[in-house]
Amino acid sequence: MSDSTIRKRSLFRPCIDLHHGQVKQIVGGTLSESDPSSLRTNFVASHSAGYFAELYREHELEGGHIIKLGDGNDAAAQEALRAWPGHLQIGGGITDRNCHEWLDAGASKVIVTSYLFPDARFSLQRLQRISSLVGKERLVVDVSCRRKADRWFVAMNKWQTITDTEVNKETLDMMSECCSEFLIHAADVEGLCQGIDRELVAKLGEWVTIPTTYAGGAKSIDDLQAVDDLSDGKVDLTYGSSLDIFGGTLVIFEELVTFNKVAKKASSCKI
Repeated sequence: MSDSTIRKRSLFRPCIDLHHGQVKQIVGGTLSESDPSSLRTNFVASHSAGYFAELYREHELEGGHIIKLGDGNDAAAQEALRAWPGHLQIGGGITDRNCHEWLDAGASKVIVTSYLFPDARFSLQRLQRISSLVGKERLVVDVSCRRKADRWFVAMNKWQTITDTEVNKETLDMMSECCSEFLIHAADVEGLCQGIDRELVAKLGEWVTIPTTYAGGAKSIDDLQAVDDLSDGKVDLTYGSSLDIFGGTLVIFEELVTFNKVAKKASSCKI
């Protein structure tokens, strides 16, 4: 069977967001070091990061990511990686100096954003350097973004600083030469449970040529089908605050597990 006879289906990708050592779900656009009082938190888990990693392992939910939102999260991240070594990606403060440390700790891939944007300007040299250090196949570029009219620009420093880099086909094609995946948080809708940025997802379906995960606003299992339709199966979806394991009431974790099983089976069949 040739690849042309198979249509990939969008999948649910799990996440573990860490803030001050705890698994949390926050409203992405409110995370600010200069004004901590602005932070809006939707959920603080009673379970550890390791618990969620074990849960994902039990259900064979590959390709999940751990995001360290600021300092004080290393121990929790390491616990999660020990729970399922070689199967979870790690992001948050990753640089050329610590990338190997996290791979050695059990991360499948490292995720970079702010390191690539010194003074909020993209550095191709830095991207090429970290790619050469860890290898293209073990590098994910987080091109999380905020919207300006009908365009999107990469946002760094916990999504507070807008960079000079527009998210478009040219940018993604250039970056894909050095990495194996993209992670894209739509920071303007992150944590709001008011729906995905459908226009951005559709554009990503047109632009991306490597595996890509979108996060931001998902509020229903129907959003996963919508992402599949809008992106022609090229983009996967992460759920956060709407998910029952994170205190949400809109999306049931077990239903997403079932969706993945059905989608994987469909992707293995001819169309």
